Amino acid sequence: MAPTMDNAAEGANVSSTDGAASAIETRGIEPVPDHERHGRVRELFPTWVAANISVLLLTMGAALIVFNSLNFWQVLIVAACAALVSFGLVGVLSVSGKWGGAPGAMLSRATFGVRGNLFPGAILWVARFGWETINAVTGAYAVLTVLDLVFGVKSNTALIVVTLLAFVACTFLVSGMGRKALNVCNTYSTYLFGVFSVLVLGYLIANIKWDEVFSKPAGTTAMMVAGIGTIAAGGISWVPTGPDFTRYLPHAASGKKIVGTTISGAGLVMVPMVLMGAVMAVSTPDLAEAPDPVSFLGDILPIWLAVPYLITAIVGMLLINSLSMYSAGFTAQTMGVKLPRAMAVSINAVISLVGGLLLMLVAKSFLSSFITFLILLAVSFSAWIGVYAVDMFRRRSRAVRYDPEALMDTGRTSRYWYTGGFCWQAMTAWGVALIAGLCFTDCAWFTGPLATTFIGKYGLGWAATIVISAIAMAVLPTPRENGTAPVPSQREEERQKAAV
Repeated sequence: MAPTMDNAAEGANVSSTDGAASAIETRGIEPVPDHERHGRVRELFPTWVAANISVLLLTMGAALIVFNSLNFWQVLIVAACAALVSFGLVGVLSVSGKWGGAPGAMLSRATFGVRGNLFPGAILWVARFGWETINAVTGAYAVLTVLDLVFGVKSNTALIVVTLLAFVACTFLVSGMGRKALNVCNTYSTYLFGVFSVLVLGYLIANIKWDEVFSKPAGTTAMMVAGIGTIAAGGISWVPTGPDFTRYLPHAASGKKIVGTTISGAGLVMVPMVLMGAVMAVSTPDLAEAPDPVSFLGDILPIWLAVPYLITAIVGMLLINSLSMYSAGFTAQTMGVKLPRAMAVSINAVISLVGGLLLMLVAKSFLSSFITFLILLAVSFSAWIGVYAVDMFRRRSRAVRYDPEALMDTGRTSRYWYTGGFCWQAMTAWGVALIAGLCFTDCAWFTGPLATTFIGKYGLGWAATIVISAIAMAVLPTPRENGTAPVPSQREEERQKAAV
């Protein structure tokens, strides 16, 4: 299919050279051709380890003890289930990246239509701004804590502005360099953070009053389920960007290995970090209510351990934001921003800087704002997940997988134009699920009309949103792509096989 004039405009800022050949990645949203697919599944391991190197997990683990009233063993179950569920979804939907060789925001065009993709894309983009702001603030707080511990420099407005600006600038620099630079940074940070995490764990084992830890009574099942949703929300936010990190994998790469590597990389960090936060909170309950999510480490750990641990955490949070901004650049290009990916990232950098200043200088409670954001984040991403997953499942046959040329074609003759640029089945399923998910939501900013139901009380709004969007997409008539036969449903395929 020949590219249209719209397509030409969209690709005007995209390099035609091998996007993976240089240290700085020049490839934008266009699908990666087969001859450039030299990635390996094992490269995903440090990527998902780095995506979870955040002291926010310590704070969240503490919240499970203080606010959810769970005991040690319940926190362990919650952390393991959250890692399995959230990054299981990331791994499964990441497989579409090797099928289509394009970022998730781009592959989503095949699901929602050329124009329809702009609506969920806009919400995901806004949610990504929030996530990057949270991480930038946490990184800035870590820097301020190190300055206080080492040099005795106390936080003030001017220092907050300078610190946040420096953190966002470094994030922009690393994310702008692209996939290869991120892979190298992720690998070394994984080793570095692993070493200091073991030291912290050893210190806690030797100094924590374990009788108090294990004597804590068990909490309710409802609080466990709600805790899983809260911890899983961060992982769920990575689902739409999963394909961004598998698009350089060859078609022959194992889907099972992609899923397994994703879960193991994330779980290796998530579970111990959440547990460490929970253990710390038993002896220091104020941890969960600290005015910032980092400074408590200076009170719990000796300075010789707190400082290097915080420095590695700063690197980790910088990489988390770099991974997020890397994907956000693709989303911006898909939304129509006529800039190269590295420059498109600058939009997110500016917004995260402004949002970070508001959160650090204006907001009264970091933790309250963070938990509320996680709840809304999970719902907004979940509506997309269900629809995309059903569409991806229908494309498991090579005959109906993603068409690289059609993905770049934004004209009316595009294979993914559907009706007026919208796949009405996907848009309907997404919209209904998003509204339903918000109805089940109960957070500091608003309470939905269904928040008092079983689903609302147990914090299962995000799970209900995935199920509703998936069922709606599955039962609606199968979409027909322009110039092709309809993508067969599972029931239709079974009938065809039976006939044969």
